[in-house]
Amino acid sequence: MEDTAGSNPQSLGFTEKLKSWLSWSWTYVCFIWFGMVLIMIYVLWSPLKLQESLTSASVFLNTLTPKFYVALTGTSSLISGLILIFEWWYFRKYGTSFIEQVSVSHLRPLLGGVESSSTTGLFASVNGEAEPRPSVSECKVWRNPLNLFRGAEYNRYTWVTGKEPLTYYDMNLSAQDHQTFFTGDTPQLRPEDAVMQKAWRERNPQARIRAAYQAIEMNHECAAAYVLLAEEEATTITEAERLFKKALSIAGKDINLLVYIKRRLAMCARKLGRIKEAVKMMRDLMKEFPLLGMLNIHENLLEALLELQAYADVQAVLAKYDDISLPKSATICYTSALLKARAVSDKFSPEAASRRGLSTAEMNAVEAIHRAVEFNPHVPKVILIEMKSLILPPEHILKRGDSEAIAYAFFHLQHWKRAEGALNLLHCTWEGTFRIIPYPLEKGHLFYPYPGCTETADRELLPCVCVPEEELPFFILFTAGLCSFTAMLAMLTHQFPELMGVFAKAVSTSATSAHFISKGSAVQFIETLIQMNRCKACLYIDM
Repeated sequence: MEDTAGSNPQSLGFTEKLKSWLSWSWTYVCFIWFGMVLIMIYVLWSPLKLQESLTSASVFLNTLTPKFYVALTGTSSLISGLILIFEWWYFRKYGTSFIEQVSVSHLRPLLGGVESSSTTGLFASVNGEAEPRPSVSECKVWRNPLNLFRGAEYNRYTWVTGKEPLTYYDMNLSAQDHQTFFTGDTPQLRPEDAVMQKAWRERNPQARIRAAYQAIEMNHECAAAYVLLAEEEATTITEAERLFKKALSIAGKDINLLVYIKRRLAMCARKLGRIKEAVKMMRDLMKEFPLLGMLNIHENLLEALLELQAYADVQAVLAKYDDISLPKSATICYTSALLKARAVSDKFSPEAASRRGLSTAEMNAVEAIHRAVEFNPHVPKVILIEMKSLILPPEHILKRGDSEAIAYAFFHLQHWKRAEGALNLLHCTWEGTFRIIPYPLEKGHLFYPYPGCTETADRELLPCVCVPEEELPFFILFTAGLCSFTAMLAMLTHQFPELMGVFAKAVSTSATSAHFISKGSAVQFIETLIQMNRCKACLYIDM
């Protein structure tokens, strides 16, 4: 567990054992109760005259008209149809089944389920005490460390497909980031800064570009204006790099501008194939501004080092940032899993592993994959079905959500493909995570339980065509089948009343006869045993 212990381990162990024993016992209580009910029915069959009751019930069913069956099946179909409509509406709005949610939230704790509030996870405090779990409304949206350039990359997608790759919500978050980031250190805004503040808020790209040129006319050394032009007007990475270099030469001592521009220049070098130069720029930036860890520059560094196949350097970066006290990300968790997987994946075979068992290195790789999948379970599906050609990553991501999975797969799928057998190992082992945590929304293993707010935020960040389709909950499929089946019965009963009446009487008669036959067989079996015991007793007497 990636947190520190906060109390006596022995007492915690006894408590966990007690809870697990109670949970296990409750699993079998239902079966024991059901068996006792069957035994009571069998014992009280004669005293309570249940046989006569069943016979009278059979007579009652024989007297029913086909109209009753039409009304019964029609009413059942109507009720199940209403439930289906409500379930479907609830699923489309909240992304989960209402019946399933009520069952998990209210019924399962009564049957021995463990409350999610008792789970501690990744974000433990330094002194070992678990911090309170964030509420659903506190799902934080982060800026994508490897976000693309609008003019040189996102706009090209629009030109080819005619579709917008970014949502208004995502672009609005970027506008707020730029307004906050490029305000400047001066106590009062200069005229060109006021123009740029308005420019970031403009919804029309051409209006933003015109405002940037207006700011440059006011002051030829307005670095923020050149940043906007590099991001949105430049149609190639080379042109964007030229504008960023111009902005860097006039940025002055504004730390925010310097960090942003140097990072984007390093990303330009990476995209233009000058990877070693990009790695050096990122390392220098991290040394020069060590306190700006929240910008996640190390994720840019990890991707560039993976492209160089400098796996030892990647491991050194992970050793520093894959720490218990630091927030995790899909890049951190899945890169760690990739390093362990590539050590064994080239010779891994599921058949051989099932025969001889997993070696220590293979077990470490599987555990690393399970850890990564627990953090973000969407990544394997996105990687394995290769959605990279269809989806561009957004400018903001929600950790542990679809948006983070799409952003990670877009940049890191090639690194998994380069490691021979790594995708095969991921394909064979990732689903095993849910045997360890069968209820990820309720209880986690190494991290907090999976937050329930990710889908709502991801639908704001991702275009509707880019959101991966979710599997329909069981109860929607069940109610749909029940509604269809009862509607079919109602229609058949209405069209063929006599035939369906005979069918219903035959079913009820068969059920009653089957019970009588089973009861008679049991009595005959007991009488046979008694006769055998009597024969044995006579044999002993004769001897």
